[in-house]
Amino acid sequence: MKEVTVYQVDSFTKEKFKGNPAGVVLNAEHLNTEEMQLIARELNNSETAFIFRPDLYDPAFDYHVRYFTPTTEVPSCGHATIAALYAKAKEDQLDTCVIKIKTQIGILPVKIEKEDNDYRITMTQGSFGLSPAFDPSTTQNIIRALGLTMNDLDERCPVQIASTGHSKVMIGIKSRSVLNSLVPDSGALVQLSKEISCNGYFVFTFDTGDPDILTYGRMFAPAIGITEDPVTGNAHGPLGGYLIHHKIAGYSGETFEFTGKQGETINRIGKVLVTVQVSNGTPDKVSITGDAVSVFRTVMHV
Repeated sequence: MKEVTVYQVDSFTKEKFKGNPAGVVLNAEHLNTEEMQLIARELNNSETAFIFRPDLYDPAFDYHVRYFTPTTEVPSCGHATIAALYAKAKEDQLDTCVIKIKTQIGILPVKIEKEDNDYRITMTQGSFGLSPAFDPSTTQNIIRALGLTMNDLDERCPVQIASTGHSKVMIGIKSRSVLNSLVPDSGALVQLSKEISCNGYFVFTFDTGDPDILTYGRMFAPAIGITEDPVTGNAHGPLGGYLIHHKIAGYSGETFEFTGKQGETINRIGKVLVTVQVSNGTPDKVSITGDAVSVFRTVMHV
């Protein structure tokens, strides 16, 4: 029987039962893929992160991390990375440092900042990429499946796929009240995901009523078992690059920084700080920063 240490961590918040919950398995070296998938299904968070050392010492990275939804493995996950390194920092009582993690999208640096005996985590994401805007017919199908109309769309924001390692469809709309009233057709979104090869739909608005918050958002990914994700790091990071690419957001120097909120309608609100390094007007490097809080720690026998 295998013994593993399991944390439940709420990311992008300092308040328990808010933000985005993630499972974290710290010593996953002896688990196989089937066991990891079963644990993720049992914990039933949108994602669970599994941390294990490489079989052989490799100075290129410190830990290997794999991510599972309740139904499938995914290449990367923002909030689960925040949770995983927060749990690792708590478990090992780490000081401020940079940890290099190996994921399916490459080796990524993660900064752990210790302050007042607690931690804040910054994840550098993968390379920013943007697909062409969808044709009018596909755009119409996407917005219909989300419960939107063409009049709801923010005309500055083309509907297209953006990615920093785990792609999301970006849908900018005008109204926060419309955002909060959305009831998507999950079956239609699942079918669309097969057609466009993207599972996540991030709907956002600049209608925040708060000068410190640039966007409010909601993210739906029913094709991978996530009806609605509370607070999505792998949506906010690509959003930062998207806003720079389309010259929607203003910034000075070579850094664009903003805070996005998510999770309002499901009472799990959290905040993501996004930093985009800009080179010659082009998004170069994207990172996300978030707080976290441990809900429980336990030992599981598999």
